[in-house]
Amino acid sequence: MSDPKKDKNPSKNCTWQAESECAGCALSSNLKCRFNWGDLSHFMGIFIMFAIPSIIGVVLGGWGWYLLGWFAFAMFFFHVWESYILCRHCPYYAEEDKTLHCIANYGVYKLWQYAPQPMNRSEKTQLFIGFFILFGYPFPFMLISGQYLYALVAFWAAVMFFWTLRKDTCSQCVNFSCPLNTVPKERVEAYLELNPVMRDAWEKDTKKS
Repeated sequence: MSDPKKDKNPSKNCTWQAESECAGCALSSNLKCRFNWGDLSHFMGIFIMFAIPSIIGVVLGGWGWYLLGWFAFAMFFFHVWESYILCRHCPYYAEEDKTLHCIANYGVYKLWQYAPQPMNRSEKTQLFIGFFILFGYPFPFMLISGQYLYALVAFWAAVMFFWTLRKDTCSQCVNFSCPLNTVPKERVEAYLELNPVMRDAWEKDTKKS
């Protein structure tokens, strides 16, 4: 049984404060700063649009068993690698809970401590490498087996995934240091002013660089 006295928001991040305290905040309509099932469903939906033709193409090409490798990498990427290089820097990760409750990687077990400072250059590079492996994995199998139509559909779905993500999610996401994030600087600064723990970590990181 969970301890009701335990502070679920030790970093005092406004994303995890009581919703009543957000009343009148000008940022609430411009940032995805609180968990919403609709945002999570949107993210999962655009990813599934890529995953379905990829899986069908690989299976029809006779390489179905190799999807286990894709699944294994996805579990490692989401729960270990991406969780460390990206998720732990996000305000959603600040919640004192064993699992992540966010609009993208919901349900990921938290192996790491919350790190309010921005991602560094190495972490950003690793993120792109991880994306390349995750989204590129099915294509060699589809191309080798001549499943060109499914490969084309999957490629288009991957392009649309990142385009839609950048347009509808990254433009309002509070994980500001992610290399895909496009939130205007003034909104980033306004959010940081409301969150001194995160702001101090960002300022300290700026002085180091």
